[in-house]
Amino acid sequence: MLKTGLTITAYLIATVVITLMGLYFWLQSQLAIVGSTADFDARYFTQQPVKPNFTANGREDCDDNNEERNAYFGELHIHTAISHDSSSFGNVASPIDAYRFAQGEPLSIRLKSDNSDTSHIPVVQLSRPLDFAAITDHAENFGETHLCLTDNNPAYDQAICKVYRGDIKLPVSEVMQPLMRMMALVIFSNNRSEKICGQDGHRCITAAIDQWDEEQRAAEQAYDRSSDCRFTSFVAYEYSLAAEQANLHRNIIFANDTVPPVPLSSKDQTQPEKLWQWLKDYCIDSGTDCDAISIPHNSNWSSGRMFYPYSAVKGIDDSERQRLSRLRQQVEPLVEIMQVKGDSECRNGLSNVVGGYDELCDFEKLREPQEPTVDCGDEMGRGGMSLQGCISRNSYVRTALTQGLKEAQSLGINPFEFGIIAATDNHTGASGAVRENAFVGSTGMDRKAVNRLGGPKIVPGVAKGDSTRYNPGGLAGIWAEENSRPSLFRAMRRKETFGTSGPRIRPRLFAGWDYQPSICDSPDMIDKAYANGVPMGGKLLAKNNINNEQPRLLISAQKDPINDASNLQKLQIIKGWVDDQGRLNEHVYDVAGDAETVGSVNTRTCEPLQSGYDQLCAVWQDPQFDHELNAVYYGRVVENPSCRWSTYDCLSLPAGQQPLACSNPTIPKTIQERAWTSPIWYINQ
Repeated sequence: MLKTGLTITAYLIATVVITLMGLYFWLQSQLAIVGSTADFDARYFTQQPVKPNFTANGREDCDDNNEERNAYFGELHIHTAISHDSSSFGNVASPIDAYRFAQGEPLSIRLKSDNSDTSHIPVVQLSRPLDFAAITDHAENFGETHLCLTDNNPAYDQAICKVYRGDIKLPVSEVMQPLMRMMALVIFSNNRSEKICGQDGHRCITAAIDQWDEEQRAAEQAYDRSSDCRFTSFVAYEYSLAAEQANLHRNIIFANDTVPPVPLSSKDQTQPEKLWQWLKDYCIDSGTDCDAISIPHNSNWSSGRMFYPYSAVKGIDDSERQRLSRLRQQVEPLVEIMQVKGDSECRNGLSNVVGGYDELCDFEKLREPQEPTVDCGDEMGRGGMSLQGCISRNSYVRTALTQGLKEAQSLGINPFEFGIIAATDNHTGASGAVRENAFVGSTGMDRKAVNRLGGPKIVPGVAKGDSTRYNPGGLAGIWAEENSRPSLFRAMRRKETFGTSGPRIRPRLFAGWDYQPSICDSPDMIDKAYANGVPMGGKLLAKNNINNEQPRLLISAQKDPINDASNLQKLQIIKGWVDDQGRLNEHVYDVAGDAETVGSVNTRTCEPLQSGYDQLCAVWQDPQFDHELNAVYYGRVVENPSCRWSTYDCLSLPAGQQPLACSNPTIPKTIQERAWTSPIWYINQ
């Protein structure tokens, strides 16, 4: 019986592999034609940015303006059916739907295949509207998706489009069909198909302009220009570059409604540096109102490529390394630290990183922390997007921040001076749907609990994964004077931002030379903090240290004010520096609250059994401070444990219907939600 079972399994695996190979070679035969750089089309991508004629002029002054700045929560990474993967999964939500959801309206997680019976379709709604959002659909197949889904054009009846729409089904299971539909377009990677785009690719680029127009119209409709300033929308898109199955994706956020006529995708330029140069030349320095930033995400999938140091790049001289570092510093001021595809803050046991074990680094990892892995060392890896290949220190935000100090030593410029945000990367249009006890998945295919709890899956030679290891994602936080595009964008530029794993925790971090512990009890704490120091995202310069003091960091946080939010457990400060042997050093300090976990939760009922704090504050001095060494510091705010979404899902199912994931000891039953502040850099100059 065992032998027969193994034979059937081997047959099924072989069938999947052969099917995938057949699909690959068939699609390749469809003649991919538009290369990533050779056919870069100046007719479209070198035009001046424009303000569309459908956008309004001006806006009223905001009633909520506050010089000490308000905390605003939002979403800077969300997808709708305009994205090729979202629509291949069957989603139908539009950018308008996503913006309405962000503002508090309900959203049905409806799929194209649904019939008239809507009783099984989950409806989600935020308990609190977001303050801001940006729809970041993948620009790569804007045109292809539009052509394949819109009849009366030459591409519509092509076999590739029929596979993409699901009109032609491949010989795989129903569960695999959406992935096959997505593969129909993704298989062309950075090229375009002549069958869809025409001989010169012109058809796809002009169709992409129509999709870009829809994105802009939705953003304009959502933007509250009244003095209420209830909601701010940003025109945006995602640049989704992959290299050897390693993730190099970025979200491009524009400051206002003056934007390029067509977004530059990885089909048009296959190097992030070329993307940044295009944004600089044809937006930031264009002599118009256009301004933009690039935000990398899922560095945990990048196989060490996202933060690979320019000092180690071969084939270029130091002047070019400096140019690239300066360009990145200008265009890429923020990084996304967490989303549905996992946490990118840190990982234990990385080569050339000195520091003790940080148990909180095991948080929401798609690759199980105890999984045997190979370290990439000083090389780039491959396969990160399929959760394969080596693990690299250059894939994590914490080590990148410290590596930036090392880059500054050798090149004089720090390319990794990142502020921090978080996001969802949800593909159903459910902007900011981050509650653990209300998670209905992030792709549409996982809207049922049994699908979310699907457990490990392996396609040999292609990918592996475990849907139970995904999570609802996080939120972006911004400290700004008011909820308007100019104010929020200025705050993003100066990096006065933070990320949370979902709760609306309000953290603040300042550094100065003479903060006293009593400042935490002062009614004008924030006024004093700004007057006598720098906020998160800033630099504390040694040359301003008149009395040769040690720097003092002021960190504070307020818990999420919603009724059922967990209490805060502790405040931490994480320090990074480079030692005299060139090694990256990191240390985690508990600075307020309880060093050990005191709160807990009953995982059979999800009722909290906790103490904890509504708010915490501390003035902290670095016990290992060295005036001569540059250093980087950021804050981490940790909640008491609470039930993870998978625990809620397992409890919702009868015991006899619970999948194996519910008894998998490597899947955490609890989660310690958290917030991360942007860093402050101490610079000895």
